Amino acid sequence: MLSATSSDEGDDRPDLAALERTAREVAAGWGLELGPPFALARYSYVAPAGDAILKVTPPEDDEADEEADALELWDGDGAVRLLRRDRARRALLLERARPGTDLADVAEEDAIDIAVAVAGRLWTRGPSPGESPFRSVHDHVPRWLANAAAFPLHALATELYDGIEKRADTLVHGDFHHQNVIRSRRGPLAIDPKPYLAEPEYDVASFLWNPLPTRLRNVDDRIAAFAAAGLDEARIRAWAVIRGAYLQPELADGLRALV
Repeated sequence: MLSATSSDEGDDRPDLAALERTAREVAAGWGLELGPPFALARYSYVAPAGDAILKVTPPEDDEADEEADALELWDGDGAVRLLRRDRARRALLLERARPGTDLADVAEEDAIDIAVAVAGRLWTRGPSPGESPFRSVHDHVPRWLANAAAFPLHALATELYDGIEKRADTLVHGDFHHQNVIRSRRGPLAIDPKPYLAEPEYDVASFLWNPLPTRLRNVDDRIAAFAAAGLDEARIRAWAVIRGAYLQPELADGLRALV
């Protein structure tokens, strides 16, 4: 796992130089000309390639293993389109969303409304039973919590997780927040999923402590908006504490107050 603000674990940065070499090899094979990489892409190599985006993820980013599968399933409905992939080299050619600006500079009320609408489109698309390449988040949460045993929310988060129904009936984005919803000519679209089978309530947590710099913002209004769209408020709050225990331990006081 990767950064606490953009994914579910640790701070170790990948070898971006190696990823760039792979990207250039793939681009040459696909007849693409790469532009300068995007500065905010700290854990993958991401660069424009004309009207597309070439992305190469490091092997240690196991949360991105099914990114292409999720984008293929969503097929442009609420997320950027997958145009091409190289499984062996973990390279994806993606639709380039223009202007490509994210929700970080959008007025709070508008950002909430957009996020609820985009997430709702993603959550309506699920894989067929027995044919899913996606992993259940419940195969991982116990380990993530165990790794956070020294963090202040560990005991409360473990208690909440032990008591929650283990749902895994929805394909979730997995890293849903302001910087991962961008403007396009087709409307706002999600990017950079870390997909798992879970429940919609799981996805809301990262939206509560973004955009950067990380802190809890307008939490009650944000939770209320997702609850009004049909989600369970108590489960949103529980998941915020559970995920926050290993992702955002510095926000322990604020997160503890959610339940």
